[in-house]
Amino acid sequence: MSSTSTASRLETLPRGLQVGLALALVALLVFPFVATEFYASMVARMMILAIFAMSLDLLQGVTGLVSLGHAAYFGLAGYALAFVTPPDAAVSLWWTLPLAVAGSGLAALVIGFFVVRTHGIYFIMVTMAFAQMVFFLFFDNKALGGSDGLYINFKPNAGLFDLEDKRVFYYFTLAVMLLVYCFLRRLLFSPFGRALAGIRVNEHRMRAMGFGTFGYKLAAFTLAGALAGLAGYLWGAQTGFINPELMGFHMSAHAIMMLILGGMGNFAGAIVGAFAFEMLLHEAKDLPTIGSFNAGKHWQLWTGLFIVLIVTFAPRGLLGMLERVLRRKETPRE
Repeated sequence: MSSTSTASRLETLPRGLQVGLALALVALLVFPFVATEFYASMVARMMILAIFAMSLDLLQGVTGLVSLGHAAYFGLAGYALAFVTPPDAAVSLWWTLPLAVAGSGLAALVIGFFVVRTHGIYFIMVTMAFAQMVFFLFFDNKALGGSDGLYINFKPNAGLFDLEDKRVFYYFTLAVMLLVYCFLRRLLFSPFGRALAGIRVNEHRMRAMGFGTFGYKLAAFTLAGALAGLAGYLWGAQTGFINPELMGFHMSAHAIMMLILGGMGNFAGAIVGAFAFEMLLHEAKDLPTIGSFNAGKHWQLWTGLFIVLIVTFAPRGLLGMLERVLRRKETPRE
């Protein structure tokens, strides 16, 4: 693995950026005590989307596989929770969470068996095609909720702690996000992670060296689907509602934009991108009316322009831009 490739993926963060991320973690820990319940719930939603973005980063940032159908596994886990939750009682977190994650992972394994045989634009289009099949399976089937979706009347029962308490749910989501981040960072520097990075750089060379690239890519695809399911389960538990739109192309595209905003290949960038993207949407929708022009109504325009600016002037995302500035400050001048 060349040093240039490693640096371009921000696998090693400068000390100043590490300190900044640590301070951001402290801010997340104290946030529920200083913010209103609405904003605490909004940040919890951002953390769920950060888990979703990290799962895609394993495919796109580490392995080099761009998927436009990743939201299918996000939505499947939410539906799994909705199906097993009766209308008048809560179900146990300790068996429904593994079930939903395993279900999403199994779907990713089956779909990935066909998808990872393709490359380039064909891979992108086939992932989107499979996701659209899953989307319309639920959208057109009243027995599965149809276009109206399904309600989840109770958060899962965790036994020792009450997830119905929004502050408890916030800290549970934060803990899950940190566990996923630590797991993926450890995976990044493991032999498996190094093999995935090698596939991203030059798959033909990895095959020539004796690596079974199909198996590695299928394992990454399955793991990414399972982690997306983890995020989808938490989303369903928090919002109490699940619908086919969560499986659609737009949700997958949002995850890609989160990675573009934050920076790929580090997983911290996925977290930063998820927070930045959701804050960008929130601010764009709240733009004032200037004369007869409702700026907030055209929030997609401002979001798109901001993404274009990031791609143009900070191609490695916000984290990459900060990393470049901090490395310049840390490098001693001669």
